[in-house]
Amino acid sequence: MKKIGFLINPIAGMGGKVGLKGTDNEAYRKALSLGAKPVSTHRAETALENISPRSAREILFYTCSGKMGEDVLRELGHKYDVVYKAPEETTSKDTARACREFLKKSVDLILFCGGDGTARDVADAVKNEVPILGIPAGVKMSSSVFSVTPEAAGELLSIDEPEITDGEVLDMDEEEYRRGRLRVKLYAVAHTIMAPDKIQQSKSVFFGDGEEESKEEIARFFQEFMDDETLYILGPGSTVKSICDFLGVEKTLLGVDVMRGGRIIAKDVNEEKLLEILNSHKDSEAVIIISPIGSQGFIFGRGNQQISSDVIKKVGPENILVVATPQKLRQTPVLYADTGDKKVNAMLKGKIRVITGYRMATLRELITD
Repeated sequence: MKKIGFLINPIAGMGGKVGLKGTDNEAYRKALSLGAKPVSTHRAETALENISPRSAREILFYTCSGKMGEDVLRELGHKYDVVYKAPEETTSKDTARACREFLKKSVDLILFCGGDGTARDVADAVKNEVPILGIPAGVKMSSSVFSVTPEAAGELLSIDEPEITDGEVLDMDEEEYRRGRLRVKLYAVAHTIMAPDKIQQSKSVFFGDGEEESKEEIARFFQEFMDDETLYILGPGSTVKSICDFLGVEKTLLGVDVMRGGRIIAKDVNEEKLLEILNSHKDSEAVIIISPIGSQGFIFGRGNQQISSDVIKKVGPENILVVATPQKLRQTPVLYADTGDKKVNAMLKGKIRVITGYRMATLRELITD
C-alpha cells in the first residue's frame, strides 16, 4: 500500500475573511474574536474526496488525532493509523512532531493542509527525506509545494508513480504584511510532485522599465469610465494601487478597500464589512477590481479571501475587472480562482477579459478546478 502522512493545521486560513492576513501567533485569538470560522477541515475533506476510488483503497494514512487529521479520515472512510496524539490547541511544534512520527513509518509522501507557515514547519521537520504536498488552506500561499486547488491535491494523490521535483517554500512576515509591507523570504527547497497544471508557481513581484508606464496606462483607462455612483471594491497589490495613485486616492497596498464618489469610503475591510456596504448600497452598481498574483495567476483565493464567494455572488461575475501589466501577464500564462465554493467557481470558469493598458485588453482562460 501507499503510505501517506497526513495532517491538518486546524487554524489555517481563519484570518482571511476577517481581514487579518494570517493566523500566526496571537492573530488566531483575534480572528476568533472577530467571528472567524475554521476553513482547513473543509478544504482537507474536498481534497480527500477527489482521490479516485481505486487509489483510495490502496492508501494507508498515518495521521494525528482529532481535528488534526483523524476526524476527517474517519468521516470519509479512509484507512488510517493515528501515530501522533494532538492536543486540543495545536501549534507549529505539533506539526513538527507529527512529521517526525510519519518519517518513522517510512511514508512515501506527507500531505498537509494549511498555508505557508505550515509548509515551513513541515519542510523544516522533513528536510527532504520524503516529498511533501500542500492542500491550500491558508490566507497567503506563496510556495510552490501547494496544489492549485484542494480538488487538484486529490487528483495528484491518484497518480500511481508521480514524478518528483523541487518546490520553493516561501513565507512572509505577517506583522510586516499587516502594516502594508510585503517581505517574502525563501526558507527551503522541498521535494514535491511535478505537475505544472496542478501545482501552483511561487509568487513573483515584477519590476522593470515598462512596468510603471503600463500601470499608468491602465489607470488612465479606468479614469475614463469610473463614475461617482458605483461602488469599487479594490483588491490588494501594486497594480490596483497604481490606479488609485493616478486618481489621487490613497489606497492600502495589501488590503481590500472600497471607493465611491472618487474617495475611499472603507479601508482594509473584511468580508463582513464588504457585505454590509453592499447591502447598504443596494441601488448602486458594484465592481470588483482585482489583479492576479504574479506567476501564480490567482485572482481569488490567495491573500484576498475578504472578497469571498458571498461577495462575488452579490457583485456578479460580469462586474469583475481583472488588470495586469503585459509584463506580468507574459509570466502568468494561466489564471486561477479558488473561492472554496463550487457554484461560484463554476460561475467564474471560462474566458475572462484582462485589461493590460490604455484601451487594451486580452482574453485569458480562468481555471477553477
